Amino acid sequence: MSFDLSSITGGKCTRAPRIILLGVEKIGKSTFAASAPSPIFLPIKGEEGIDDLDVHKTPACNSLDDIYGWLYSLGRDDHNYETVVIDSSSTLEPLIWSAVCEKHGNVDTIEKVMGGYGKGYGEAAGAWRQITEVLDALRSERDMISIIIGHTKIKRFDDPIGGSYDTFMWDINEKAFLLLYRWADAILFANTKTVVLTEDIGFNKEKKRGVDAFQNQRFLYTQKRPSHPGGGNGAFGRVPYEMDLNWNTWTAAVEAAE
Repeated sequence: MSFDLSSITGGKCTRAPRIILLGVEKIGKSTFAASAPSPIFLPIKGEEGIDDLDVHKTPACNSLDDIYGWLYSLGRDDHNYETVVIDSSSTLEPLIWSAVCEKHGNVDTIEKVMGGYGKGYGEAAGAWRQITEVLDALRSERDMISIIIGHTKIKRFDDPIGGSYDTFMWDINEKAFLLLYRWADAILFANTKTVVLTEDIGFNKEKKRGVDAFQNQRFLYTQKRPSHPGGGNGAFGRVPYEMDLNWNTWTAAVEAAE
């Protein structure tokens, strides 16, 4: 590398965003991603969320090598795609674990890799890092948007300051999602709105039930709250906290925040 002061640049630089899109089951994550500019989906074996969507997609990826192969093809071959969508991280993770187990002597489980003690999850995080590096290359060389779709689970979180509570969390290993959170420009969470109604069922007893408050309307949340993940860098972190789950609505908010 040549170190030349004339190569130094200044001012803002707007680049294609790296997006993590999380949400509960069947909320419309794939539909949201399908509205991104000229998307190409990399569906992972076991995901059928895009079967009813009129989008371009590769054959289902059955291995980590399949993912690498398609990503490298997007960097090497001529095409007009502007967005690459991995759908989803939740089904990709077992493929990564399988590849790591095979690499380390065909051990039975990720827990046994390199003698255990969590080392297998560290090796798996390395595979995730390689995926993000290829996505970054697509951004630098092709100006492509990256979207990684993920499912969530409810887990108890022990807050050392505010006590314990249940929260939605990404349903992949912690080492992986912490790496991906740091990598992403925008972490988005999709859900409906639920209110809890209390009914008197007699004999001094009450029954609580959750009710959809907005008739199945889907919402996008852009900032972290105790109940769910979220956040963003720059303009992605200055958009309103809540909006409709709609690609054009979100991008308009980002443009207004720039």
